[in-house]
Amino acid sequence: MSGGPRTDPATEAFVAHRNLLFTVAYEMLGSAADAEDVLQETWLRWAGVDLDTVRDKRAYLVRITTRQALTRLRTLGRRKESYVGPWLPEPLLTAPDVAEDVELAESVSMAMLLVLETLTPTERAVFVLREVFDLGYDEIAAAVDKSQAAVRQIAHRARAHVAARRPRTDASPAETRSALEAFQRAVDTGDLQGLFDVLAPDVVALSDGGGIKQAMLRPIVGADKVSRVFAAGLERFGAGLSLDPVQVNGRPALIVRLDEEIDGVLAVRVADGLITGLYYVRNPQKLSRVQRETTISR
Repeated sequence: MSGGPRTDPATEAFVAHRNLLFTVAYEMLGSAADAEDVLQETWLRWAGVDLDTVRDKRAYLVRITTRQALTRLRTLGRRKESYVGPWLPEPLLTAPDVAEDVELAESVSMAMLLVLETLTPTERAVFVLREVFDLGYDEIAAAVDKSQAAVRQIAHRARAHVAARRPRTDASPAETRSALEAFQRAVDTGDLQGLFDVLAPDVVALSDGGGIKQAMLRPIVGADKVSRVFAAGLERFGAGLSLDPVQVNGRPALIVRLDEEIDGVLAVRVADGLITGLYYVRNPQKLSRVQRETTISR
């Protein structure tokens, strides 16, 4: 007797690599919702492939996913042009073990995803596939419909672009957690000086309400201005405000609740023990992935 219903080889391969494919699409798009749509499109195309012609199922699936993500990325670019206020990536509640893969955690951090936003779609695809997933130039060339020589040039250009814009130092999870704890204590106790002291002089704060929730329409720069913005929020919402430590996109972060309802997610960038970047996502359309963990892998 058989041990239960068997799945077909196409389904087995797709399920085996699904978390990888989601991570590829998410890193290219910065949106879990769009990444899931890309996976649906990938499955529809994969289901029609003659597996006898496929030498490497993983590489073939990554190729389909990359092509679908590139198409969607170009559409997203047009959508972002009319977005109300700053656009921030969709935060993901991630498992603690993600932080153990330092390269993966850095690649999905809010700060890095914002750097990737400054690349062209093809540069982003090449950078992600090469630097994060370590694919060969031949596999990347097949995925982006370019020659290997062109892909090498694109990869070099994308690496230089990212290196010039990535955070100047990469704080450890422990350093980030310590800075967040100091921030949380200051908020919980209404200690405005303590709030100011944990911010770097050139801190930049971005908030994303998507035109649905009130948010800062442009970046706020400087510890004095940022602390005053948060002080005003404390004065307005202090009694019903609570902060809960979580891990988002592989890094320590805070879920912000107002009257016990999730209001947003606060992620940070930390350097030399101080918060240099604050990213507050309030857009409710981007908060569906902070109540359950999302598995990412490479």
